[in-house]
Amino acid sequence: MTKSIVISGPPAVGKTTVAKGLAEEFKFQYLSGGDVLKEMANEHGFDSKGDDWWDTKDGMKFLSQREENSEFDKKLDEKLMTLFNQGGMVITSYTLPWLVKNGIKIWLEGSHESSTKRMQTRDNMSPENAYEITKERFDKNRALYKKLYHFDFGEDKSVFDLIINTDHLTAQQVIDVAKETVRKLL
Repeated sequence: MTKSIVISGPPAVGKTTVAKGLAEEFKFQYLSGGDVLKEMANEHGFDSKGDDWWDTKDGMKFLSQREENSEFDKKLDEKLMTLFNQGGMVITSYTLPWLVKNGIKIWLEGSHESSTKRMQTRDNMSPENAYEITKERFDKNRALYKKLYHFDFGEDKSVFDLIINTDHLTAQQVIDVAKETVRKLL
């Protein structure tokens, strides 16, 4: 069976870009855990269209609902684990690396300033808004996953096969480093 790959890391660190690059290189199917969660938000009355929806007031409201009702995250993670274990997938997910035993697990890390700049450029927002949103999303998600699964998101990196600091690398350089490791582990 072909292994799957999971990419994790803080908000706006480049997970989607790297995951899509790996999916293309290895002819795997790409899936965003965040997109699946947005579909669930739609089912509960949210208009979650757009890549930057998580950064809106509505997206933050949904995050608050998730803090109070862990069923959203549990259902999402069950679905992602099933797909991951089928093999041949590249999935972006905050939680999956701690929940699956097999596959290839990559953590992308970078400074809060780098994430702020990426979000500012990607979502066309002010530096102040981008800083606050990336910080709030990271802190709230970390607390949510600590409560739900008892792991320290962003701190416990012992489950990862590869950790890449993206601060001084281009997107292509990060993809190239990830490709090299994936080739060795497949």
